[in-house]
Amino acid sequence: MDKIQGFFEKQAFGVCEWWGEKLNMEIGQIRLSFIYLSFLTFGSPIVIYLVMAFILKHKYWFKRRQPTIWEL
Repeated sequence: MDKIQGFFEKQAFGVCEWWGEKLNMEIGQIRLSFIYLSFLTFGSPIVIYLVMAFILKHKYWFKRRQPTIWEL
C-alpha cells in the first residue's frame, strides 16, 4: 500500500502539498476534500486542480519581477 501511495504522491503535481503548507493543514485532508468536491460538483474541482498545477509548474511566468538597476 505504501508503494502505491508513494507512486501517486510522486505523480501528483504538488498542488495539495502546496495548499497544505500555505494553510497549515494535512495534505490528506486537502486531497479528500478535492475528491469529495469532485463527486458533489460533477468534476469541476478537477479543472481547477489542473489549472493550479499548471500555474505551480510555470510559476516563474506568473511572478512579477522587480526591475533591477540595469533595466532602468
